[in-house]
Amino acid sequence: MRRVVWVCFVLISYSVQAQDASIKSLKTATERTIKKEADTSSKTWKKGGLYSFNVAQGTLSNWAAGGDDFSLALNSLFSLYAYYKKGRHSWDNTLDYYLGYVNTTSLGGRKNDDRLDFLSKVGHSISPRFSIAELLNFRTQTLKGYTYSGTTKTYTSNFLAPGYLLLSAGLDYKPVKNLSIYFSPATARWVIVNDTALSNQGLYGVNPGRKSKLEFGGFATINFSKDFNKFVSFKSRLDLFSNYNHNPQDVDVYMSNMLTAKIGKLIAVNWGVDLIYDDDVKLFGPNKTSPALQFKSMVGIGLQIRFKSK
Repeated sequence: MRRVVWVCFVLISYSVQAQDASIKSLKTATERTIKKEADTSSKTWKKGGLYSFNVAQGTLSNWAAGGDDFSLALNSLFSLYAYYKKGRHSWDNTLDYYLGYVNTTSLGGRKNDDRLDFLSKVGHSISPRFSIAELLNFRTQTLKGYTYSGTTKTYTSNFLAPGYLLLSAGLDYKPVKNLSIYFSPATARWVIVNDTALSNQGLYGVNPGRKSKLEFGGFATINFSKDFNKFVSFKSRLDLFSNYNHNPQDVDVYMSNMLTAKIGKLIAVNWGVDLIYDDDVKLFGPNKTSPALQFKSMVGIGLQIRFKSK
């Protein structure tokens, strides 16, 4: 009988200990913090931009080497992007606005940069590297522009004078992550000169007195952008257009390059190089009636702010 009682006591003690262990385990499980699974779904939109403002100022007094007593240069860039990607469909949008001003004792004040450029491209992937794409590009300036010869200035441009609106359908090739090559054999481009004084002169290829001209031709654009590290980045774009109806061998060229090197959280050095050739822009030469390669190089240091959506 004592053995039976002893066995029962042992079994009861073991059962109580087992229940106590189970209760403690359950309590620990309920008190444990539940970790959320990371959201691995890719974002549909990627948005962001950049604002840059550079200042350069100089003053001379009794300077034997010569030069202007005072000079001031201001340059700004406001750039936005919005990229959409879902499945086989993509939609890339960029907006860039450049504006610059320079003032010197001998030359006075004048702008040295003024560009407004919007680019939108819709793609439908047919393979990992190729897409059928439709592209829209609008490019103009915002303020009046002049060319200078000594102390004489000549009125040559304004908002929508000229303006370029381009629509095309073609093939987009992306061999690597940072490079896009787009080609269209069927492109419509409207050249707009919405200024009576300029259109009456027949500038930018429009017939005298007309405000616009429609051109049909082939178009290609190459876009490359890369962040080499967290300090240095480079962005380049090359546009080529050939008008089938008028001198197709004279290809219009528009190229823009920007190299940026950050030297602080909000300070950066920028070097921009731009090239433009348009056979219809006949504002150069001895008689101001010839086309020419337009070249611009600007180096600046100043404020730079980058922002993007999370």
